[in-house]
Amino acid sequence: MTLKLCSIAAALALAFATGAQAQSTMSKDTAKPSSSADRKVKNAEEDRIEADYKAAKAKCEPMKGNQKDVCEKEAKAHEKVAKAELDAKKDPSPRNQRKVAEAKAAGEYDVAKEKCDDLKGNEKDACQKQAKAKHEQAQADIKKQYAQRSASTGSSSK
Repeated sequence: MTLKLCSIAAALALAFATGAQAQSTMSKDTAKPSSSADRKVKNAEEDRIEADYKAAKAKCEPMKGNQKDVCEKEAKAHEKVAKAELDAKKDPSPRNQRKVAEAKAAGEYDVAKEKCDDLKGNEKDACQKQAKAKHEQAQADIKKQYAQRSASTGSSSK
């Protein structure tokens, strides 16, 4: 829980800092920041995501067994979502927004499956079926949501 809060706080702080930096690098003649500044900001954010992932994974090291596996899956899922959100921030297209939703759903599914490994027999089977059902429902919701968006905007891209 504290890892999530720390990650969110770090992301917000970086977002505000990035916004300030982007404003300070604006050209006087154009309303676009320079591509070099964009690249530097994106690289800095990618480095931050990587550092967050490594820190989260390091917290998993003292753990044992399936608890460690669950922790590592959570760290990886968090990294994938953060990367998708970075792409969506740079290019807020419906396609990138959909990728964020898909990354979240896939991460939740991977973590849920890993948590099921602690169980045995019928409980484990039921847990895995429930995780799969939730994942399939999330995928259907995403598909429905973005099908409605593309229909309402008249766009055919998915």
